[in-house]
Amino acid sequence: MAVLNKIRQRSVFLIVIIAMALFAFVFVDVIDGGGFTSNKEQNTVGTINGNDIPRNDFLNKVENALRNMGANATNLQAANAVWNNEVRANLFREQFEKLGLQISDEQLQNALAQNLSGNPTFSNEAGIYDPLKVQEYLADVRENAPEQYAQFVDFEKTISQNAIEQTYYSLIRAGLTATIFEGKQEYKLENDKVDVEFVHIPFSSIPDEEIQVSDKDIEDYIKRNAQKYEVEAAVDFQYVLFAETPSEEDEATIENEINALLQSQIKYNSISGLNDTLPSFQEATDIVSFVSQHSEGQFTDRWVFKNQLPPDVADTLYNLNKGEVYGPFKTQGRYNLAKVIDIRQMADSVKTKHIMISWDGLETAGSTSRTQEEAKTLADSLLNVAKRDASKFEDLAVQFSDDPGVEENKGDLGYLTPGSVSIKEFNDFAFDNDEGDMEIVETELGFFIIKIEEQKNIQKAIKVAYVVKSVQPSEQTLNQTFTEATRFESKALSTDFISAAKEDDISDVRPVNRVGELEENIPGIGSNREIVKWAFEKETNVGDIKRFNVNNGYAIVQLTNKNPKGLMPISEATAQVTPLVRNEKKAKQIIENNKVTTLEELASANNVEVKRANALNRKSPLIPDAGTEPKVVGTAFGLNQGQTSGLIEGKNGVYMVRKLSAIEAAQREDFSSYITQINNRRASNINASVFNALKKKAKIEDRRTNLY
Repeated sequence: MAVLNKIRQRSVFLIVIIAMALFAFVFVDVIDGGGFTSNKEQNTVGTINGNDIPRNDFLNKVENALRNMGANATNLQAANAVWNNEVRANLFREQFEKLGLQISDEQLQNALAQNLSGNPTFSNEAGIYDPLKVQEYLADVRENAPEQYAQFVDFEKTISQNAIEQTYYSLIRAGLTATIFEGKQEYKLENDKVDVEFVHIPFSSIPDEEIQVSDKDIEDYIKRNAQKYEVEAAVDFQYVLFAETPSEEDEATIENEINALLQSQIKYNSISGLNDTLPSFQEATDIVSFVSQHSEGQFTDRWVFKNQLPPDVADTLYNLNKGEVYGPFKTQGRYNLAKVIDIRQMADSVKTKHIMISWDGLETAGSTSRTQEEAKTLADSLLNVAKRDASKFEDLAVQFSDDPGVEENKGDLGYLTPGSVSIKEFNDFAFDNDEGDMEIVETELGFFIIKIEEQKNIQKAIKVAYVVKSVQPSEQTLNQTFTEATRFESKALSTDFISAAKEDDISDVRPVNRVGELEENIPGIGSNREIVKWAFEKETNVGDIKRFNVNNGYAIVQLTNKNPKGLMPISEATAQVTPLVRNEKKAKQIIENNKVTTLEELASANNVEVKRANALNRKSPLIPDAGTEPKVVGTAFGLNQGQTSGLIEGKNGVYMVRKLSAIEAAQREDFSSYITQINNRRASNINASVFNALKKKAKIEDRRTNLY
């Protein structure tokens, strides 16, 4: 009771202590997390000039983008595409609102007509785009297919956005149209000429080894030219790959398995209690079952010509007799046996015409209500007419064929190759019969009246059955690879990455540089987002090592460098900047060592010649034997006749020029061709330039890395 009384007496004090402890706990979490977190960071993917991009909306768009981009696209690729669209849409929407730009219903309808023209869903019976078909489609999918409706709404928004963008760009182009004065200036830049004498002291006159370039020099140069050397955050790492590749034992096992198929085998049948004799590949009569039982693929029943056989073994297979077996042979990491099933002479291409007669119940029926019996009667009747007068075949096709392409091709499919028609009965008739034959063939799509118009290049064809077995790593090999990767990881953690590689006789340590925060493709590994995310994590430090599962193996990765967003680090810029700084220092040294005022003095002091250059112009400032030097040529134009310049630091050395004479461009009144040149030059990159300018000015918070 005494204890309880003391607690009651000090209850206020205890509450304060507990409150302070809780506050400290929260405050520490805030500091560790970089600030007070909010639902905004969790519920938004980014913010563009104050406009949030909701997480769920973004994820839905990424799913739609993935469907449209195809099976090979990754989540990150789709997310990046959607993000770029969101940035673009937000930035342009702000501009449109400021300018009051809108798209009228008429403009939207015209844009839809341009984009949907030729789509049969939105075309009338004459094949012409019909807005009423769009309304019918939207009414249908709104009720029965909400996803398709949402996709069309997004499509319509995109069309509308593009239409307004074009209007916006047109307004900008109108404001950037070149004036007559600009056209005249362009004309003079190209046609004003100047003749000069000059002395050129090339930078190569001073050996590179005499000029020392320090890290401080490179740092100062980068700061002076900051705009050129701004880079995004990036990481460098190196890795060793332990691939799960088949061992020699694995390969020998598969080779033995496929070799065993060349001999008949005796196996005990537990059901009958007797030994069964299993035929060899050559002895087998049921090829379909044999291939299905022993091969990774199924038997493909088709004729092939020599150029369709595997190139490495084409000559051998093509010259086998019927029933002969060749192999095993290895192609693309797989062991193969091949058996020639049949041989014949056949055309490599056949020209056919056809009439398709469908009946109610088939997917090709369309609006027809005829029965199968009625379809057969009609087909028989049409065949009789076509046999009596073959010239009527096309007219009959146009009038009666249920093939949706008949209006365009009049039943003529052109030249077909074996297997190019997915309808087996059609393909068999076309290549198993003679030129001029015409018959009815029944298929799952309807009755086809087929006429063989022409057969070309009759030659030997064969049917080949293949037994294929891939060489895969065994369980033992997989376990061994894991053990080796784990052992190397442990050794690298306890010693040094490169030393561990040398100790294990691993020569292929692969460096990967300048990987961005939203990249995923790693040379030698492929797409692996986990490695990139790990490298950018705050807790990951330079020198850290981690093992990752990759396609067909493991990668032991070490982070070697972490560069924040900002100016390019000295280590990375050295190769690019050092020659530029060196030339600056050479120019300064040349200028300091030559206190002269004439070309002749400068030439004599440096053991070079005074040279002459005629008809130089400012648009293409090329000096013979010296290179492109806009600063030097521009200086020459600014001199008076006979005047000599001071020393000029150019791109390829130090110069001094004397202006001999100038020829002004001939007078003219019409500068339209030059105005057109300027306008075309400006228009060629206006779209990208405008977007990049808006993006550079915008305040963009990108939180995609929270999701991907």
